[in-house]
Amino acid sequence: MDSASGGSAALDPNSIKEDPLSGSTPPTASQQGGGESSSSPAPPSRYESQKRRDWNTFLQYLKNHQPPLTLARCSGAHVIEFLKYLDQFGKTKVHITGCPYFGHTNPPAPCSCPLKQAWGSLDALIGRLRAAYEENGGLPESNPFGARAVRIYLREVREGQAKARGIPYEKKKRKRPSATTKVVGVNVSVAATQAVDCGGYDSGGGGTAPN
Repeated sequence: MDSASGGSAALDPNSIKEDPLSGSTPPTASQQGGGESSSSPAPPSRYESQKRRDWNTFLQYLKNHQPPLTLARCSGAHVIEFLKYLDQFGKTKVHITGCPYFGHTNPPAPCSCPLKQAWGSLDALIGRLRAAYEENGGLPESNPFGARAVRIYLREVREGQAKARGIPYEKKKRKRPSATTKVVGVNVSVAATQAVDCGGYDSGGGGTAPN
């Protein structure tokens, strides 16, 4: 996915020197040997640090946008532009349609397909920014990170990457205990017997037996 086109501008190269979604955070004062007293507040969690870092990165993006954007004027379309911009920092190989390894989970050789942000990283990023927006005074009903267009875009990225990389994004089915399976089997047998006694039903249609 190409970086945001049109009116958006790239961030200052000096403001971001690594993947914004890498999760690395600056060392705290205690990690630097600052000798903070035991009464000092605990450092923020990794999630809170990353959320603040993501928020500052997005504000910097708005500042460098052409024309410059204010947070109040930010829409779901601008959020999507931001996500596309972040692809240049991606580390996930996403094969294009014409690539011989399209749909292969483990390609046997390298290819020239682009690196992009993985769907899971973008989905987690939107969750953090959505929370940060409201924590900084934004109203839930006007939250651009919760816009329908953003949800559709993320779904398209997930489906596209699943096909290109040969990775299915499906929920694993939970295995039922054997005792429960037996009970279900008995109930189905009884229901089928009752159906036959009452004249039967269309087994090919997948319907349920009448009560």
